[in-house]
Amino acid sequence: MHARTLALLSALSLSFIPAAHAAEPTKEVAAHVAGKTQLNWYGHAAFKLVTPNGKVLLIDPWLQNPSNKNGADDVAKLEKADLILITHGHFDHVGNAVEIAKKTGAKLVATFDLGNALVGAGYPKDQFGFDTGGNFGGELTLLDGEVKVAFIPAVHGSTVAAGDNDVRQGGSPGGFLITIKNGPAIFHTGDTDLFSDMALVAKFHKVDVMLACIGDHFTMGPARAAAAVALVKPSLVVPMHFGTFPVLTGTVDAFTKELKKVGGATKLKELKIDEPIEL
Repeated sequence: MHARTLALLSALSLSFIPAAHAAEPTKEVAAHVAGKTQLNWYGHAAFKLVTPNGKVLLIDPWLQNPSNKNGADDVAKLEKADLILITHGHFDHVGNAVEIAKKTGAKLVATFDLGNALVGAGYPKDQFGFDTGGNFGGELTLLDGEVKVAFIPAVHGSTVAAGDNDVRQGGSPGGFLITIKNGPAIFHTGDTDLFSDMALVAKFHKVDVMLACIGDHFTMGPARAAAAVALVKPSLVVPMHFGTFPVLTGTVDAFTKELKKVGGATKLKELKIDEPIEL
């Protein structure tokens, strides 16, 4: 048995975030409207969710991406994070996760293989275990029941760069269906192509918000992303993973036109970087 697996087996009794990190909500967290879930886009595929009770979740936290001119400041001022969710191991999704985890004590939510690889690449080993690791088809109940996270497959790749000449297998790529108690259900697609089983996501839970990649080249482009929306049928879709690099040619305008072609009741919301919205 792999040494990392043995280490995880011995960590079954790991507690959640240490008391030192369970401080009072920061001004940034406290600013959101009571009883609402807050969504903030940092550009690319990086998001922050703040639950109605002030818990902070980061998804694919590459805050210092080329689209976010305030990325360094965003990392510096981020004082609280309870969970970091990572869809797959590529650098533009792992991003600033290790730095933020060391500063905040945030637990890592990832598939078993990806979590092992990220720990090998520097993520604090006592912040990932069977409490926050899972796999496709499974759902975790976290933060005293305030958050549920279901692992959703994606069609992409997943490797983790632990150094210049150290590339590790990160298991299969995925996305997350994040259900907030007394709040919305949010589907972050990760990096993916269109695939027909997306229709099954909504069969088990109505999706309120879909964070959909539209950039093309490495993921779905606008037309295939619109077809994915038609399968999932969310109330709201937020485009992501576009324009960060020149090869990511998909645009919100093109996505809007494709959504009109497929019809349906889904509304599109284009977010601005670092301007949070209430859900």
